[in-house]
Amino acid sequence: MATITLSDLDLRTRNAVIRQLDWDPAVDAAGIGVTAQKGAVTLTGYIDTYAGKLAAERAAKKIRGVRAVANDLDVRLRIERTDTDIARDSARALELWAALPGSVQAVVHHGQVTVTGNVATLYQAQAAERAVRHVQGVRGVTNYITVAAGAVAKDVRHRIVEALHRHADVDAKQVDIHVDGSVATLTGTVATWRQRDIAERAAADAPGITRVNNEIFVLPVEPVDELC
Repeated sequence: MATITLSDLDLRTRNAVIRQLDWDPAVDAAGIGVTAQKGAVTLTGYIDTYAGKLAAERAAKKIRGVRAVANDLDVRLRIERTDTDIARDSARALELWAALPGSVQAVVHHGQVTVTGNVATLYQAQAAERAVRHVQGVRGVTNYITVAAGAVAKDVRHRIVEALHRHADVDAKQVDIHVDGSVATLTGTVATWRQRDIAERAAADAPGITRVNNEIFVLPVEPVDELC
């Protein structure tokens, strides 16, 4: 049986992710295991909420040198809730988002929530998913919402570029944007996962865009050595 040998860089990356998980107040890191190899981080173990699972993934992505994250965390609830309870709270959560039309619905099966419906913008589709992910008892969320194709502004690419230039955390010159109909494709390189997410959000917020293909590459940067 082959033995995997971790490099010093792998060990530093793993240790940095562990420290970040312990530091992040949105994450209960007690049951989380971390492995790292060549920039790919795997999270294993369990956590008590779906929102916490996503928070752990975001925390790992903050570490310099992390190029990919496999989130294999299992959501283990401290207090079990019925699908009826989750469905009721999901309906309320969707109702509280004023930007969401009444056509958006949630279906719950064994704690897994599926959001469906038709919306006018990609922002609304993403907002529906965010609305239900914090409902107590949710184990996962699947987004099957359809974004209606609408009129795309002729200068939509220019508007996305301007949005990136306005954001201090992103070097817009490193991001290339191609718009084909209502689909925006992003390529190029950025230094962090946060910058990659910001670029995707800028494109998703553009009028008429129904899908964003985020092909931006996060350049690997060696993690900083531990402080003495």
